[in-house]
Amino acid sequence: MTTTGLRPAPAGIGRPAHRDGNVLRWLSAYTASMVGDSVYFVALSWAATRTGSPAQAGLVLAVGAVPRAVLMLGGGVVADRFGPRRVVIASDTVRCLVILGVAALLLLTAPGIWALTLVALVFGAVDALFLPSVGTLPARITAPGQLARVQGMRGVAARVATVAGGPLGGLAVATGGSPAAFGAAGLLFAVSLALLLAVRVGELPGDGTRDPEPGGRFGGAGKELGDGLRYIRGHRVLTPLMLVTAVIELGFAGPANIGLVLLAEERGWGASGQGWILAGFGAGAGLASLLLAVRGRVPRAGTVLSLAALPGTAALAALGLVPSVAGAVVAAVLLGMLIGLSGALCGALAQTVTDPAYLGRVTAVGSLFTLGIAPHTYPAVGAAIGAWGVEAVFAGCAALSAAGGVLGLCSRPLRRAELPR
Repeated sequence: MTTTGLRPAPAGIGRPAHRDGNVLRWLSAYTASMVGDSVYFVALSWAATRTGSPAQAGLVLAVGAVPRAVLMLGGGVVADRFGPRRVVIASDTVRCLVILGVAALLLLTAPGIWALTLVALVFGAVDALFLPSVGTLPARITAPGQLARVQGMRGVAARVATVAGGPLGGLAVATGGSPAAFGAAGLLFAVSLALLLAVRVGELPGDGTRDPEPGGRFGGAGKELGDGLRYIRGHRVLTPLMLVTAVIELGFAGPANIGLVLLAEERGWGASGQGWILAGFGAGAGLASLLLAVRGRVPRAGTVLSLAALPGTAALAALGLVPSVAGAVVAAVLLGMLIGLSGALCGALAQTVTDPAYLGRVTAVGSLFTLGIAPHTYPAVGAAIGAWGVEAVFAGCAALSAAGGVLGLCSRPLRRAELPR
């Protein structure tokens, strides 16, 4: 089935998203969860560096990405089978209990590095369930015409969480050490859980009509995953949309993370220079999200998301060439605005054109590229910069991301894809 038509709004949903208390509760829950993620990362980093060697601390921080990448597609199957609200609440409950349990454990004893590694693994596995499910909720709490606005509001919340989470985690560590930081993260997850319990989730066509697979849960899950991948492959809009998302992200992620650290070091800008560049990128991405939140709709969304990637990748290449922090900040603002706009439109279009029965799996595939696979390019980007220099690697990665935009423009169904009015 390759349905591309618009879905009717869930029953009872008609208000603009920014005036809908139900949407605002979901947004508040999402924000609390994102801030909690940032505080958790600070807490885990601090506890790992205080417990083990630098290499062991790096292992703890990296190991959580493995189950997230391996299990992400399965998380999409679980979201579609059991319903996203149920999965989100269950996974948020587990995160809350695990992190509060770690806080209590740290008050009583000093766990070894392997205990922290186990925590990172459990958290990454639960994230693989949480992320696809939370990404499918907007279509069930607002009308199709409000999805772009919700994506913009979500982007603004993510930027707020990024700005607030790190300092809050640092303050908690400075006040009460790792136990206080883990405790703060656990409390934020508890707030997120309470808000999610208050969110009313509507049904979409096809919800609750699927029969259990005769092969049992595990055999049925494998078949459902295969069905979801075949659905994407046969969809005239989703196939190019997922490909564009993957290519742009694979070219962008490495330079924007490890590449930025090495750029600041090579130019002698130091941590403060890196911070200003990150702030510029965050401000640009926040402006793009705010634009969507205010306008609610961008005409010719499929064309715009592909076109925006092209000057955005030019800004990425310029970031590796500019000699001053001020020039790098300007490039970062443009990069954040353009890539942020492209990414938000990708998310809104995916929510719009996907058949509700496959929404969890489609969200999982998109999340797999951005949160699961892309971070694993960091070592290769770091090694390439060591071999060929910052300028060459930033230019090469920008060319790869630009290829994603070109692929989008070459797809007639994607170019003609529109967000609902």
